[in-house]
Amino acid sequence: MKIFLDSIGCRLNQAEIERMAQQFRTAGHKIVGAAEDADLAVVNTCTVTSAAAADSRKVIRRAKNAGIDEIIATGCWVTMEPEKAAELSNRVVLNDEKENLVSDFLNIPSETFDLEPLERIPLPGLRSRTRAFIKVQDGCDNECTFCITTLARGEGHSRSIDEILADVRSALDGGAKEIVLTGVHLGSWGQNFRHAPDLKLPLSELIKSILEQTTAPRLRLSSLEPWDLEPDLFELWRDPRLMQHLHLPLQSGSDSVLRRMRRNTTRDEFRALVAAARAVLPYVAITTDIIAGFPGETEEEFAETLEFVQEINFAGGHIFTYSPREDTPAARMKGQLDKQTRKARNATLRDAFAEMESRYRKIFVGKTMFVLWESSQNTEESGWQMSGLTGNYLRVHATASEPRWNQVDQVKLLKVEGDVIMGEII
Repeated sequence: MKIFLDSIGCRLNQAEIERMAQQFRTAGHKIVGAAEDADLAVVNTCTVTSAAAADSRKVIRRAKNAGIDEIIATGCWVTMEPEKAAELSNRVVLNDEKENLVSDFLNIPSETFDLEPLERIPLPGLRSRTRAFIKVQDGCDNECTFCITTLARGEGHSRSIDEILADVRSALDGGAKEIVLTGVHLGSWGQNFRHAPDLKLPLSELIKSILEQTTAPRLRLSSLEPWDLEPDLFELWRDPRLMQHLHLPLQSGSDSVLRRMRRNTTRDEFRALVAAARAVLPYVAITTDIIAGFPGETEEEFAETLEFVQEINFAGGHIFTYSPREDTPAARMKGQLDKQTRKARNATLRDAFAEMESRYRKIFVGKTMFVLWESSQNTEESGWQMSGLTGNYLRVHATASEPRWNQVDQVKLLKVEGDVIMGEII
């Protein structure tokens, strides 16, 4: 059987779809890169914003229009709106049933995939992917008032170290040069094992295990909530295999807005956290998420956010225009801002972040850094044009005499051009 897999939204969704691909291949089926070539499509949906939910519906319809006989819809949008999902697909699989999606569909024991696990390889159509996203936990016990993901994903629970190590080794066997640990609430890993409720482990234990027990050349953490970072965690980054990039979602730089969001941090606590990180890792890339136009956000509160992000001087970030999600407390709050105001504040924040990102890039001009090449394009005039990322998530372009996809090279960084740094392979 030929199977087409697609994913909308976060890295966790991508990790799940890659694992499904591995399981289908273990059972003897072929993964294809075009919906038109498939007998079955599996779409892993998202509902973090109204736009993500709309994209999810669009992808399912696109698979349907391609003439695929069987479509399985799963993920967060499906879990929150199963009736609507059922109108677009042949089968609906909610998040709490997703772990066994492949075994249930194929009617084989889930243990089948544990006997002789195949290497995890990039999905067809994603040959530029050099990173493997590894799911280490699911669910979230935080109560952020704007977030629908906690409703869609349920309570937090962690995968065991042995399961994760097996996944990491499988990805390395498939050629991945970088391992990215991901989860809904990554920082809570180790606090909620279903198989051992009384066992409590810090995230650092998992990181150390991967560094000590695998040959992963590069290890990266995805998003970490500010309140989850242990005091000594930054010391782990002295290992050069752990990438110097911290994504710490702030969401707002105003204490009063943070309280309405039910975020477990304050401006002062976040400021101290960043200072602690930079004391150990002076050039670490600290990126964040900000919500523009949260309900009730006054001009003064927005000004506090703008001032605070400029003070922190982030290396980059994602700016989200607030999108009310049904059944969340924030959607019922008074003071919902009009779309024009929300978009205007988003634009202002984007401009501020563009300036900060540019300043951060310029720090590294003249330095030599390791770059993992994610894509290569042959040009007759100047050879192969390479594009890749440094450990601290700087986009670098360089020319090579041969394709260097999925290779790590030392590169002299020469000059900034827009949102990339031009370099020369040494």
